[in-house]
Amino acid sequence: MFRRQFLSLALAGTLAATLAAGGSAPVSAADEKFIIVQSTTSTQNSGLFNHLLPIFKDKTGIEVRVVAVGTGQAIRNAANGDGDVLFVHARPAEEKFVAAGDGVKRHDVMYNDFVIVGPPSDPAGIAGSSDVVDALTRIAAAKAPFASRGDDSGTNKAELRLWKEAGIDIGAASGDWYRETGSGMGATLNTGTGMGAYIMTDRATWIAFGNKGDYTIAVEGDNRMFNQYGIILVNAEKHPNVKSELGQTFVDWVISEEGQAAIANYKVDGQQLFFPNAPAGS
Repeated sequence: MFRRQFLSLALAGTLAATLAAGGSAPVSAADEKFIIVQSTTSTQNSGLFNHLLPIFKDKTGIEVRVVAVGTGQAIRNAANGDGDVLFVHARPAEEKFVAAGDGVKRHDVMYNDFVIVGPPSDPAGIAGSSDVVDALTRIAAAKAPFASRGDDSGTNKAELRLWKEAGIDIGAASGDWYRETGSGMGATLNTGTGMGAYIMTDRATWIAFGNKGDYTIAVEGDNRMFNQYGIILVNAEKHPNVKSELGQTFVDWVISEEGQAAIANYKVDGQQLFFPNAPAGS
């Protein structure tokens, strides 16, 4: 089964009152040493956060609570002030977030790449390809099943950009050979493999995915499938509830030498999932 390594999340709910003799005021949320990070399903489903966050908490005492959704939803959540830090992978959208005053500064964190996985029957004849646009063109010509997340995630944004480069009107194919799951990466992989479809996924989630069956990577190695991640402190000037000091501590640690080493050291089955690339002194 897919390695669902989800952190417990408590975004809403009643804080337990700590009562002393004679009664005392309940503990306020502001007094608790935690931050909320709006992030993507790939950083969560790959197990990266389960690796990183205990290291960070041991060092700082700060708990990180992750909301793992598609990048588009994570950005909308952060733009509503529902989080302290944004950690996603859609650079143009991230830069718009900062330009709108919702974020303080964007930092490169790490990268990996996207791949297209497919069934052994390979109905579009794309296995072994390193040209993603040609591969998508062949999939469309063959009307071979393709499962898309369809959820405005960073992966979905990248996939739609590539279909556009291939000159394919994907809207016309929706509901036919092109199927949108409206789900995260793990759920889409499960759905796609079950229906014998091609699927575009980030490599980290694919490596960590435990239900591959006889599926293999069909397309990889195209520079157009580069996948950059960024981190941004949400702007407290626009969203006063943001815990700027705690959030900045997390941002600084992630892009520090120690944080970058922790990212590089995270492996599954001996394979490195993410490659740190925060500029020195950023």
